[in-house]
Amino acid sequence: MTRAQIAGMIEAVGLPFAYDHFTKGEAPSGPPYICFLYPGRDDFAADDANYARVTALQIELYAREPDFTHEETLEAALTAAGLVYEKSGPGYIDEEKMYMTTYTTEVLLTYA
Repeated sequence: MTRAQIAGMIEAVGLPFAYDHFTKGEAPSGPPYICFLYPGRDDFAADDANYARVTALQIELYAREPDFTHEETLEAALTAAGLVYEKSGPGYIDEEKMYMTTYTTEVLLTYA
């Protein structure tokens, strides 16, 4: 997948989203919203070269209350993209007074 395809998959959920975080002045007025990031890589190597870019993808859904509707929409988008994922949460973030549901998966990142 390309980074553009991943952004398009997340955009299809219909919520504001940003890579890693929203910058000051660009943040939505409140949740629900999505942040996503690539926290690392575990490439497959062959013949002394990085053969496949196995990139971790983490998607975080933030909401004031558990948001099962957007969770289902996001899970459907991940499934449609052929991605196997793990889900954790929703867990409450006391300092932020909101819930966060995290999806983690790996993608074969391409630069095309």
